[in-house]
Amino acid sequence: MCPATPLCHASLVSRPVLISAHRCGAGDDPRGENGLHALEHSVALGVDYVEFDVRPQADGRLVVTHDAPGDGVELIGYESLLERLAGRAGAHVDLKTAGIEIEAVATALDHLPAELILVTTGSVEGAHRLRAWADAHAPAVRVGLSTGTSLSGLGPVAAARSLRRQLFPWRRYAAAGADAMCAHHALAAATLARLARQHGLDLLVWTVDDPRLLRWWLAPGRAWMVTTNHPARALDLRRASGPAG
Repeated sequence: MCPATPLCHASLVSRPVLISAHRCGAGDDPRGENGLHALEHSVALGVDYVEFDVRPQADGRLVVTHDAPGDGVELIGYESLLERLAGRAGAHVDLKTAGIEIEAVATALDHLPAELILVTTGSVEGAHRLRAWADAHAPAVRVGLSTGTSLSGLGPVAAARSLRRQLFPWRRYAAAGADAMCAHHALAAATLARLARQHGLDLLVWTVDDPRLLRWWLAPGRAWMVTTNHPARALDLRRASGPAG
């Protein structure tokens, strides 16, 4: 019998890989814009989730923006975006600041069912805090811990140490209690897809834009979710994909 874990291979090969439109699918927006225009475009395409970065303003209000709030940075109200998303696609909330986890999820629950909320963060403490809160209030919320940082600017020894931590991060995931392993596609291909399967974690692979890589990761059984800047391309490839080899 197939064990009741998120990454049971027998169940994964029978269901499509989910597609999350990265930054609301800005890469496919025909108007070349981020934010609400890209969100509307991606939702109309039929994506499963829309990914967006959430940060607090100086006054504490949560906003959706890829860059830190400042002059010339487009800001979208977090609740405004959730209202547009409700009933149309899932919310992939990528938190860029620790300490806002519970507020972000509690607000999302006002607009979407728990099973359509995925929160990702690079903070072990934040993931642990949110998982504990969600277990008590909304167990179906998924919590993902992100792995994958640039080695640019590091010396050879520091780069080697950082890469090793990224390739073998199980202690971080055990401490976080996360449901999903969120990994750069190169790390996922090297070690993390296998690690996720071993420990029964859903695998979210980011950010996959190259058509060949998309075709690979969208084959059923290879991942739970893929984030991409090109959701239209991903949806076309998913329709054409067959069972994983």
